[in-house]
Amino acid sequence: MIDNIEVFKQNHIRIKSGEKEIHIDPFQTDTASNSADFILITHDHFDHFSIKDIENTAKNDTVLIVPENMCKKAEAAREYVKKIVTVKPCGSYNVDGLEFETVPAYNVGKPFHPKSAGWVGYILKIDGKRIYVAGDTDTTKEAMAVNCDIALVPVGGTYTMNAKQAAKLINTIKPEIAVPVHYGGVVGKEKDGIDFQKSVDKSIKVVLKIKF
Repeated sequence: MIDNIEVFKQNHIRIKSGEKEIHIDPFQTDTASNSADFILITHDHFDHFSIKDIENTAKNDTVLIVPENMCKKAEAAREYVKKIVTVKPCGSYNVDGLEFETVPAYNVGKPFHPKSAGWVGYILKIDGKRIYVAGDTDTTKEAMAVNCDIALVPVGGTYTMNAKQAAKLINTIKPEIAVPVHYGGVVGKEKDGIDFQKSVDKSIKVVLKIKF
């Protein structure tokens, strides 16, 4: 399954399952792939919700999934997708065959991602695995309670948890595989992924997916 997951800039993640493609937070797409069956958005910051990149990624039957408080903003992408579905934190969903849960994503002691905004991470149920895409979050109580097989977590700091904090989260929830994201671009340094890898328990496989 891990070979079917790609990480691009920031939190842009592509997961392939059979003939389906799921994209999370497409950002700075270099070319127009127009291949996404589903696009999931974690929150409305420019490096996660980009109309241009949705246009580049979507096709005429793409389903766009966004947090409920983004309902009005998401209308700007209406012409590029088949439909828009809104979700709330702590929910369980089946949208056109894609099963997933939502996890609150927010900061603790920082103002950038307030809990009240209702932004989310996703636990995708794909090919028998639970894949946690944390979104922009700190080590919250909800994140610490996640049950997953693969976890993709931000490590760049400033707006999210840093490498050591992310490693603490991973060492608590103990997925089979952990993948660092959200570093080396808009925020964080290339070495954040290495620092994260060094801090994760050796029983957990860390895969560095971002190519610099």
